[in-house]
Amino acid sequence: MNNITQDILKTVSDYNGEFKGAYNIRENSECAGRKSSDNITIENKKDKPGIVITVKPGTVGETVYIPACVTMSNIFDLVYNDFYIGENSDVTVVAGCGVHTDGSGDAGHNGIHRFFVGENANVLYKEKHIGTGSGGKKSIDPVTECELKSNATLTMDTVQISGVDRSHRKTSAKLESGAKLIIRENIMTDGDEVADTDFVVELNGENSAADVISRSVAKGNSKQSYVSNIIGNNVSKGHTECDAILVDNGVVTASPQLTANNCDSELIHEAAIGKIAGEQILKLMTLGLTEKEAEETIINGFIGM
Repeated sequence: MNNITQDILKTVSDYNGEFKGAYNIRENSECAGRKSSDNITIENKKDKPGIVITVKPGTVGETVYIPACVTMSNIFDLVYNDFYIGENSDVTVVAGCGVHTDGSGDAGHNGIHRFFVGENANVLYKEKHIGTGSGGKKSIDPVTECELKSNATLTMDTVQISGVDRSHRKTSAKLESGAKLIIRENIMTDGDEVADTDFVVELNGENSAADVISRSVAKGNSKQSYVSNIIGNNVSKGHTECDAILVDNGVVTASPQLTANNCDSELIHEAAIGKIAGEQILKLMTLGLTEKEAEETIINGFIGM
């Protein structure tokens, strides 16, 4: 791995010189390191660039790391990763991605992830995105497709830090009976950056549930859009929410949608967009913070960074 990759890994996947557990490190469209464990295997896909991660049934307390890094101009990485999570398992997946360029050319990464989560399994999926360098445009366009079997739970904790010029996240999920999907999205944009997110969740099974919440800050002249649709096809519960703070000339468009195809589905949507309240800044300034420090404290607390 080059030094830029190691710096990115520290930010997006808490890398401290090694990973404890199974891992696959992707650097500039190539594998820079891989290790399977007794319960988690990582293999190359046979038909497309990417990997297949298989978690044995009953695996508990293990973490698999699959970070991807692009560290130079004119590389547009495309990878297909499939996750097969065995029944009754409880694991964490750390996926982070960083794109760096100091040259005049653009660079990007597009990761297409498919999750097949077995019955009674629990998965925490952590994904952090960052763009660095003073060169061309940096783009990250993640696609996540999920299928949750009965009583499975998938929690997605996603973060995008400033520096990504263009991103478009697409997430879709189909839930069987008793399955639960929890999404916590946190986005920061600045300058002329653009970030779009689209969520489609189908609650197909009885007593399935989804809770999709996005918190974002749009600074400078950046633009964001949030579109979500929770579809209740059975007795189910769904909640989608978008909360955004505007700073400078930032723009946010929020379109939380609900589709009830069953009279016993309970669906709720919320959206709130606005600037930081002046009294919040004044209160922190009385404690000794400058106006800029007060604003940063509020923003970091709001999106959990």
